[in-house]
This record gives sequence, structure tokens and C-alpha cells, in this order.
Amino acid sequence: MILLSMLLSTDLSAQLHRSEVKFIHDESASTIKISVDGEPFTTYHYSDDLEKPLLYPLITSSGTELTRGYPIDPRPGERVDHPHHMGLWLNYGNVNGLDFWNNSKHINPEKKDHYGKIVHKEILKMEDGATGNLVVTAQWIDAAEKPLLEEQTSYRFSQLGKLRIIDRSTTLTALEDVDMHDNKEGMLGVRVARQLELPDDSPQYLVDASGNRSEEKIVNNEGVNGNYLSSNGKEGDDVWGTRGTWVKMYGKIADDPVSITIIDHPENPGYPTYWHARGYGLFAANPLGQSAFSKKKEVLNFSLKKGESTNFKYRILLHGGGTISKEAIKELEKKFATM
Repeated sequence: MILLSMLLSTDLSAQLHRSEVKFIHDESASTIKISVDGEPFTTYHYSDDLEKPLLYPLITSSGTELTRGYPIDPRPGERVDHPHHMGLWLNYGNVNGLDFWNNSKHINPEKKDHYGKIVHKEILKMEDGATGNLVVTAQWIDAAEKPLLEEQTSYRFSQLGKLRIIDRSTTLTALEDVDMHDNKEGMLGVRVARQLELPDDSPQYLVDASGNRSEEKIVNNEGVNGNYLSSNGKEGDDVWGTRGTWVKMYGKIADDPVSITIIDHPENPGYPTYWHARGYGLFAANPLGQSAFSKKKEVLNFSLKKGESTNFKYRILLHGGGTISKEAIKELEKKFATM
């Protein structure tokens, strides 16, 4: 209750000065580690070996990892599906006919020309402080390495009590005419830890104790206890394919009650976003896939002419050692809407 009263009655910026965010850049590993008060928060990965830059892992103030380890660092009991689901990322399933979302090292090389890749280019800003600021650029390229979109992304990292906050703002500028036709595969995505999935009695291939895929499919819901809650009041699997200004995914990992919340921004295209929120642990906000989610009752078919830009802003809340109330989320949503 102390944290909630702070969030609801005290100025957010004043509270942020209680924590210190720092960056450690390892150029040889193509990583930037982000810590708060000396404790790990997340790491920005931008190696050319990746199909997109990403944040991994996402760690709460209580030290609990909210993201799935596979395929980067597999943990026993995890699913081994969708190897392109890594950490927290932003891309899309149809950009001038190219699939950026599903691209991974598991794609047959003969089919790679159907996929796009996001390549990190430059670090423009990296500032420690009560709010840590990281600004980077990237390009969305086709299989022939021709750039289609220029990306500039700003990350703001902060901590308020037990709550960790990531504010991501991404500007995309078209280097040629770009069509992003309605597609369910998008856009801001995170793949959560096994414990935060919704319980499922269907057999799955899981990671064994040696880090390998099980030889046979297994039914094992041990520790699996996650749930979704949407701003529109929907829960569980009912959140998928609905609009909402925010969604919280919550549960327990070991004995730690945790949650991850994604908040949409009113200036984003397609606001309020549709949610591509699956029970198996994919948690994504997709404002551009309207036809896929509305059974073709709505069609957006977003596009940019050469030289035009658009912006996508999201606030991600990581909470450990307890859960965050709807009232606190709404207060943080209001503040985010003014940014």
C-alpha cells in the first residue's frame, strides 16, 4: 500500500531521484548493460548475428527474470517454440511484403529472401542518471541489405519503489514508399517466462535439464500460473484480439509475485492498440493488424510515402515483490500520455 500511495499521490519525477541508472557498454559483445542502484535491469543486444536489436532479460527490482530464456539461455521446463521470440523487441510481419517478425536463425536459407532484418547502426546518446537515457539508430533492410526504413529509438529507464519503468519511443522514416499491410504478427512484443504463461494441458516440447529439447511432447504445468488483465476488463485468453490502452500479465515466479504491463500511447497509429496476447507467453501490442483481429470489420493498411515518418511510444512496467493495482497503472498511463 505504501508504493501505491506514492504512485497515486506523489510526483513521479521526484521519486525517480531515489535510484541511479547506469550503462556499461561492451563493444566487443555488442551489448549495453543497464543497472539500477548497482542491480541488473536489462541488456540491450545489437549484434549483427541477431535479426533485430532487443532487450534481454527483463529483470524486476526483486531480481526475478520475467523473460523466457530460450533460445538465448534455455532454462529447464521452457517451451522451445517460436525461436524469434526473444526478450523485448519491435518489428512487424509485413513490410513491403517482407516478414520481419518471424525471421530467425532457424529459417531455411533458401527462404531468407522473404524476410527482413533490423540492423543496429549507431548509439547517439547514453546518459546515466535518475532516468537513464539511451538513444540508438537502426535500419530495416531486405535480404539484399537494401534499407527500407530508418529507425531512431529512445529508451528511458527508471525505477520508482519496487516498480521499474521502460519508456520506448521509436520513430520510423521511410527511405522509399513503404506499405505495412494488416498482419497479426506485430509489433511491440515480449516473450515471458514459462511461469507467466496461462496453464495449458496440451503436450509441448520442453527444455530438459541439459538444455536440450525433450524427445517427446510433455504435459507439465508445474509453476505455470500466469494471467492477463486488460484495461477493458477482459482476462486470460479473452484479451487476444481486443483493443485496450494497457494490459498487465501477472503471476508468481517461485515465491515472487510479479507482473509486466504494457501501456499504449494516445498518439500512436491505431490507438487504442489491439493485443496479440497469447496464453503460451507471447505478449504483444499490435496497432497495425486491425483486419486480422477484427475479422476484416476494420482495415488499416498503414503506409508511409518516401520521407514520411511515424512514431510508436510504449511504456513497459516491471513489478516484483508484489503486484501493481489498476489505479496505479491508470495514474502512470496518464503521466505517459503527456510525454
